[in-house]
Amino acid sequence: MKRIASALAVALLATPAAWAADVQYKLLVLAIPNKYHYEYIPIARESLEKLAKLHAFDFTYTNKPEAFDGDLKQYAAVVFLNTPGEELNPAQRAKFEAYMRDGGNAVVVHRAAITPPNGWVWYEKLVGRSFKTHPMLQTGAVDVVDKTFPATFGIPPRWIWSDEWYETTNPYKVAIHPVLNIDESSYDVTKIWPGQVSTGMGRDHPVSWYHTVEKGRVFVTLLGHNGDMYRDPQYLAHLMGGIWWAATGRGQQR
Repeated sequence: MKRIASALAVALLATPAAWAADVQYKLLVLAIPNKYHYEYIPIARESLEKLAKLHAFDFTYTNKPEAFDGDLKQYAAVVFLNTPGEELNPAQRAKFEAYMRDGGNAVVVHRAAITPPNGWVWYEKLVGRSFKTHPMLQTGAVDVVDKTFPATFGIPPRWIWSDEWYETTNPYKVAIHPVLNIDESSYDVTKIWPGQVSTGMGRDHPVSWYHTVEKGRVFVTLLGHNGDMYRDPQYLAHLMGGIWWAATGRGQQR
């Protein structure tokens, strides 16, 4: 009987309810399909599910902006996954701004950094940079700028990566802390479609950064164009490091 009782106790510890008790935090992940980004949605969800089990967090994964009508305080961070804030209506935008003022946090991934100029200036400032253009997707060399930040822990100091190297501007003079920089000598900054112009940004070309907005933390990565990227262990380590920091404020080496 003692053996049966012990086995039952072990089984109870392994139940989903018991595991859920160990959840450290919860995320809201907004992933809405658009013209250029849709195939990533099921892949990213599957990868996040694996990360959630491995790192003991929970998340709501949705393509419905109506999720912002509910209680955002339950979420340690909101993740805009290839989905810019322009998808939110005025009331939802106001709720998200209030969430950040109350100490909420945000993660902005790739396409989510692109929003129409002057459409929602507060969100542009939250991103920290405004989108200008990007050349064709190419392989480049990404350099770690801040090796003390968690989003760099799982990648090499000089990382071979293929992506759309967004060029950005800083019209609102927002101060950011760069995490990764793309070496423009490693790809052709002028390779773009007919009728468009890409000139590069020079030596200071961040592709990932963090900063604070209102009372909250914001992590931004411009990487993540193709669906298969959301299966790549190094990219997922980069993304997970940023999520962990945004949700908890932990992990930076001092």
